[in-house]
Amino acid sequence: PGLGRRFAERKRCADLECSMLMCRGKAMRDFKGPDCRFVNFKKGEAVYVYYKLIGESTELWAGSVGSDFGYFPKDLLEINHNYSNEELELPTDETDFVCF
Repeated sequence: PGLGRRFAERKRCADLECSMLMCRGKAMRDFKGPDCRFVNFKKGEAVYVYYKLIGESTELWAGSVGSDFGYFPKDLLEINHNYSNEELELPTDETDFVCF
């Protein structure tokens, strides 16, 4: 993905705050992100998805591994549990793309 300030203008979430889990999956291979906005994981780790970017960066989802949160390529995840079938389309926020 292009690593500009914002990856996408819109996102899909399970609730208005994007704080509810959408789904959980298992990492199909190791991933090390290009910067601190990405979450790193090892093959076999559980990854929890909070929102999915839509628009230009449909390949990126946001989620957590342990206490770490960030973006990752969705095609590295094998979904094994859906928490919500509800998907709200919301605008992204500038704070969605900063490092903490």
